[in-house]
Amino acid sequence: MVAVFWLLSILGIALFSVITLVKFESDLVASQTQGTRARHFAEMGIAVGANPVVQRDDPILRQVMEGGTEGFSCQIESEADKLDINLLLSNQDPVADDKGWLRELFFDWGMELEEAQALADALVDWVDAGDTEELNGAEAPYYESLGFLDRPFNRPFYSLDEMRFVRGMDVLERVNPNWQDWFTVWTQSGLDVNEASAEKLARVLNVSIDDADIIPETVRGPDGIRGTEDDQPFQGPEAAAGPQGAVYMTEEEFAQHGHRITANSPTTRLESTGWSGDVKRRVTLIIRNREGNPTLLERREEIVQ
Repeated sequence: MVAVFWLLSILGIALFSVITLVKFESDLVASQTQGTRARHFAEMGIAVGANPVVQRDDPILRQVMEGGTEGFSCQIESEADKLDINLLLSNQDPVADDKGWLRELFFDWGMELEEAQALADALVDWVDAGDTEELNGAEAPYYESLGFLDRPFNRPFYSLDEMRFVRGMDVLERVNPNWQDWFTVWTQSGLDVNEASAEKLARVLNVSIDDADIIPETVRGPDGIRGTEDDQPFQGPEAAAGPQGAVYMTEEEFAQHGHRITANSPTTRLESTGWSGDVKRRVTLIIRNREGNPTLLERREEIVQ
């Protein structure tokens, strides 16, 4: 009798295991199918957003399929709402002093002053063509001591991920995990006054946030919403800031800081999120000249939690 009981128990455990395994495999297949469909819808959003006649406030950029469990949402943004790190590091103008500007930025983010200076120098050493080390920089001997024989690359950054190879970036990552929200490698220009936040504009122009907020407030127009028909974008950086700009700056101040802004950058970022059930996928494209002869600069795909 005891043997029968144990046999039934073993069979019950085996049956439960089989049922659990079948359910797991079923859920896995369903998740993979939904992932494929979510990616498909994200690509649909990219196709819509890449059309030059579609504007950023067009309702066609968000579509929900019948049943409401699948669809996509695409955003059209300017990549020039970020600073081109290569442009900053290549500018050797002592009046502009972009390296000093980066040092102050890193310091205000929470790095020690010596750490901020060393990182700014190491970033310059990474992208410049020579082997001469900046005062607190890092050239080949430092990286060779760590076993890296091919560093620094001595060329502009091809991606923000490459910046993580530079000495001191681990400290920056710790004090400001969102540092990538400030930088790009694709625009080859300054911060777009029609796209950037007041916080970033205040930083690059060395003015108060209240003064800088005049710029996006003007751009948004009477309704206060960016990307609508009543927008009033600036046609040039001098109209936004400078001796004759919406934000007053002296000629000397604009000569020192004005090169960090631009207007109407041709570099666009498309972010499309597709979903199927609870599964989401995001596809991001960086495009130059979206409205004519577009050039694809970067494509990224990620799982959205």
